Amino acid sequence: MTSDLPKAPKSSEITPESVYFNRRTFMKAGLFAASVAATAGVYRQLNRLPRATKETARLAGLDSAPVVDASLSPDTVRAFHSDETPTPYQSITHYNNFYEFSTDKDGVAGAVGDFSTSDWKIVVDGMVSKPTTFDLDDIRKVARPEERIYRFRCVETWSMVVPWAGYSLRKLLDRVQPLSGAKYVAFTTLFDPSRMPGQKSDVLDWPYVEGLRIDEAMHPLTLLTTGLYGRELPAQDGAPVRLIVPWKYGFKGIKSIVKISLVADEPPTSWNRYAPDEYGFYANVNPNHPHPRWSQATEQRLGESGRRETLMFNGYGEQVAGLYKGMDLDKFF
Repeated sequence: MTSDLPKAPKSSEITPESVYFNRRTFMKAGLFAASVAATAGVYRQLNRLPRATKETARLAGLDSAPVVDASLSPDTVRAFHSDETPTPYQSITHYNNFYEFSTDKDGVAGAVGDFSTSDWKIVVDGMVSKPTTFDLDDIRKVARPEERIYRFRCVETWSMVVPWAGYSLRKLLDRVQPLSGAKYVAFTTLFDPSRMPGQKSDVLDWPYVEGLRIDEAMHPLTLLTTGLYGRELPAQDGAPVRLIVPWKYGFKGIKSIVKISLVADEPPTSWNRYAPDEYGFYANVNPNHPHPRWSQATEQRLGESGRRETLMFNGYGEQVAGLYKGMDLDKFF
């Protein structure tokens, strides 16, 4: 893959890259390459956990910052906060893969319109002792939000660093008490073409569905996400609730979740169903396993002028490699 990269822009500019890979075909479009100077100056010096969590706690109506779970290992806690410069808010919110609104990454933000989440419900059911329907107030009460600054790697070879807000998915799952026979967790996005105009197309089978093995879902790095940059999650980034699994490719991070089901068998997932040879169920970031149409060895970080090497498990191998002990990571892409 080649790319004609522009010179570093001024801090007020967002300059389009010339080439990116679309999931369905090679498409020309704009990749935001914003200068990170202004934002980086703040975040490099930020004592991120106390300051950011106070802000996200305020947004959730809480009056104090969360305390890190003392049961977590130091390695896990360190992984919550990357020391890399976060990608600018403008880039994160204006370069989006969200086909429910548009297949044009630069057009999603403009297509969301007045997308409302005021009546949102999330059903959590299946193999659980306490099936529950949560509204947004319920979701916020499960746990105080934490800021997690994670690397984000798209299967299309572009990447970001995002200060998400939320809490470990396992805290929600613990509320419904999974049964011993539950081996997987299945997720479903809202299906409402009147609110999500991209669903009027046949680009995918709707609604969007995803899944994790239950030990992946219960891992402390797996984030039930309700915000970014100390603000509520914008519609184009998956409002009001999305999933972030930082060691997997971005398409595993299902957006605008309305249903979570605990099941015995591996659930279908949208991109795996569309092209199983290209998008596996596990989809762990693996620089040694190329996509059939491009290499995964390097990536283009939004805001940078050159490519960087992709890390195994997106750099979270110390925390998650044990989940896949004995598995052929290429075969189980």
